[in-house]
Amino acid sequence: GAGPSFSGGGDLDYMRRAGGASREQNLAGTKAMAKMLQSLRDLPQATLALVHGNCMAGATGVVAAADIAVATESAHFAFSEVRLGLTPATISPHVVAAVGARNARRYFLTGERFDALEAKRMELIHEIVADEAALAARGKEIAAMLLQGAPGAIAGIKKLIREVSGRPLDDAMIASTAANIADRMASAEGQEGLAAFFEKRRPNWVPKP
Repeated sequence: GAGPSFSGGGDLDYMRRAGGASREQNLAGTKAMAKMLQSLRDLPQATLALVHGNCMAGATGVVAAADIAVATESAHFAFSEVRLGLTPATISPHVVAAVGARNARRYFLTGERFDALEAKRMELIHEIVADEAALAARGKEIAAMLLQGAPGAIAGIKKLIREVSGRPLDDAMIASTAANIADRMASAEGQEGLAAFFEKRRPNWVPKP
């Protein structure tokens, strides 16, 4: 986010005007929000949220939909919809997946603000840094680590996580995960990565220093 905060959440004036719009018009807007969050979650590229200042309501959904999230010590969060007579509906699949139903029940219902330590405890964010300068520096470090990974493998890992989450470890799961790694070992990326390891060089997807 640019400026003093990551994001204050949705456009409240737009929501107020929704009272005079048709249900179809309102659905178009809310479905667009839901699709945006789904697209963010499902991007083949790795995504990183760097959070400072306030991160409220719908903005927490952006953080939860990102793959990696880092926040400053002074960042504050809230699922504040309930205090406006609203529900955190479109962000709920992403937030509940990140923080769990138990934490969601508390913070969705109270709408209370919580700090970065609490956000980390409930796994809405992964790391806390001291300030915005440290946030920018850590963002560059994580981006550099991500660039070491093969693009196809990153996309495959994100898809793999979605496919195994919440599913039982049954014969179908064993078959699909075994096929996944078998195919990756024989892939061009897999062969390049293994060759680079044994030849003690960078794989061809890693940027030159």
